[in-house]
Amino acid sequence: MKRLNLKLFIACTFISISSFAQINTPPVSPSATVSQGIGLTKITIDYSRPSVKGRKIFGDLVPFGKVWRTGANKITSIKFDDDVVINGTPVKAGSYGLYTIPTATEWTVILNTDDKQWGSYGYDDKKDVYRFKVKPAKSKSFVEQMAIDIEGINPTISDIAIKWENTEAKFRVEQPVNDKIMAEIEEKTSKADATIDTYFAAADYYYQKGIHLDKALVWANKVIEQNKEYWAYQLVARVAAKQGNCAVALPNAEKSMELAKKAGDDAYIKLNQNVFAQCKK
Repeated sequence: MKRLNLKLFIACTFISISSFAQINTPPVSPSATVSQGIGLTKITIDYSRPSVKGRKIFGDLVPFGKVWRTGANKITSIKFDDDVVINGTPVKAGSYGLYTIPTATEWTVILNTDDKQWGSYGYDDKKDVYRFKVKPAKSKSFVEQMAIDIEGINPTISDIAIKWENTEAKFRVEQPVNDKIMAEIEEKTSKADATIDTYFAAADYYYQKGIHLDKALVWANKVIEQNKEYWAYQLVARVAAKQGNCAVALPNAEKSMELAKKAGDDAYIKLNQNVFAQCKK
């Protein structure tokens, strides 16, 4: 009987421990993902967010001069869907481990082919593909929970900002796409079956860049030939206005304005008002 009771006690204890081990609790350093499109690609960053919790971070919890996983738990990873340029250096598409070596006056940022390991314990500098230096700065406000933000976004450029405690460090990612877009425009607009979407996109890109406006106007008129909508007339109007050709810009803006008001499209009404202002109507 005693032996049976002992077995029962052991079994109950095992069940109790097993049940306890299966309890889910919130992670101390929750995982986060941030992504952003720039140019014709996308940046995706996966990391874990440790908290300050009253501790001194840089120079203490995160020692100066040592490789840091740039977060908690698994190594922080940064993925580029296409080739990019970081701080002036080309970087191939792929997913990289994002390591850093902080000091009080300078950080070394490292992209390493190992983006899966836990922490930085198995860091191997032979797998580094890119290293560069950045200057840390004082953050605008205290950051309790570490954050990696994508900031300063414009169509082809963004800044990656690593923030924690009172410190932030940034580096720039770019994807120069003009040459690729120009080649695609030449290829697609030269086809006999080019669509109005192709002509519209090509004309608008040249308009935005302020280049080859004569060619842009030809493409814009091809759009009107196939679709006499307010957005088509407005494209001709704004391209011509940028040329200083108000004799063409004004009648097209007037027609666009008439149709845009009927459609209730305030954005295009505003665009036409801009053409009128340019031509001082």
